[in-house]
Amino acid sequence: MADHLHIADFLSPVNIHQVSQDEGYKDGQVGKEITIYLDEFPDLDDVQIVIVGCGEQRGSGIIHTSSHAPDLIRRQFYSLYFWHTDISIADIGNIRSGSLYTDSYAALKTVVQELIGEGKTVIILGGSHDLTLAQYSAYAENKKPIEASCVDALIDLNIDSPFPHENFLMEMLTGEPNYIRHYNHIGFQSYYVHPRMLETMDKLRFDCYRVGHVRENIDEMEPVIRNSHLVSFDITSIAHSYAPANLISPNGLTGEEACTLMRYAGMSPNVNTIGIYGFNPSYDKEELTARQISHMLWYVLDGRSRGRREAKLDEKDSFNEYHMAFAEVDTTFLQSKKTGRWWMQLPDKRFIACSYKDYLLASSNEIPERWLRAQERT
Repeated sequence: MADHLHIADFLSPVNIHQVSQDEGYKDGQVGKEITIYLDEFPDLDDVQIVIVGCGEQRGSGIIHTSSHAPDLIRRQFYSLYFWHTDISIADIGNIRSGSLYTDSYAALKTVVQELIGEGKTVIILGGSHDLTLAQYSAYAENKKPIEASCVDALIDLNIDSPFPHENFLMEMLTGEPNYIRHYNHIGFQSYYVHPRMLETMDKLRFDCYRVGHVRENIDEMEPVIRNSHLVSFDITSIAHSYAPANLISPNGLTGEEACTLMRYAGMSPNVNTIGIYGFNPSYDKEELTARQISHMLWYVLDGRSRGRREAKLDEKDSFNEYHMAFAEVDTTFLQSKKTGRWWMQLPDKRFIACSYKDYLLASSNEIPERWLRAQERT
């Protein structure tokens, strides 16, 4: 990583006095085990997961350039116990605020692009939700088509709004050239979304999952996230009682469900950027939202530890293989002997992540919707 220390020019070290508990951290806590950018930029050669803060919030109409949200999350995260010693993690501090919020976008894009180019998984602590655009730009800069998943109570396509955090998806999904191969929206709340917006998303062959569907079938979200590269999570998707800083809706995901989705992101072999956005500390109570997000980070590590046990698809002995035909189509399903996860083969011989439910549908001679939607996009 020595050749790439220039990304430190865009970063401020972690202010340990802001994030540390008064008595310091105990042996076994994350704050004792994580590599932190304090005085010198750390060596990231053996690091797998990198945390970077970006408190930029002017895209949401707040005139202050940056919030302390990343540091408050750190304070809670560092105090958790570190169970996953097979995972190496570093915190490289906060993106320096630019004179314009677009300057902060550019700095974040540069840092994320550099890190994913080095094979790291990057966790971004926001900041307002429009920072997802900078997160996506790191892939677009490399001209790499990706699949993206966003967890949000709203669908941020409000072209009448002057604030980027309410319309950034327009540029992300329709800008040219475009590198979004597929987009999933998880946890939207119907009463906040115009029906025609969903019709438009469906015409674009994007998949949208209502919060009730997610809660009733949360295991069906695992293959959705497993197929993704970019995951963006807005805390508006979490019910106010679990994340008091969410002032948008009293309803939404439970704290445990948010952690489950983050575990799925950690387990995915494809996800290499995860952004958690929309946390405004001034609305929090007893730092409960910061605690909630810190638990979500812990579950990313838990997922990554579990995902490391997964075999590669070409390791035939590690999978149960099921050949079948449905609707006159021959296909193959694979089930991992290590994790129980499923994949199904498309006519072009590619395997995509799927669920046990998809296998059951196919074995009943029904076409799984996931298979059909994937075919429509080819």
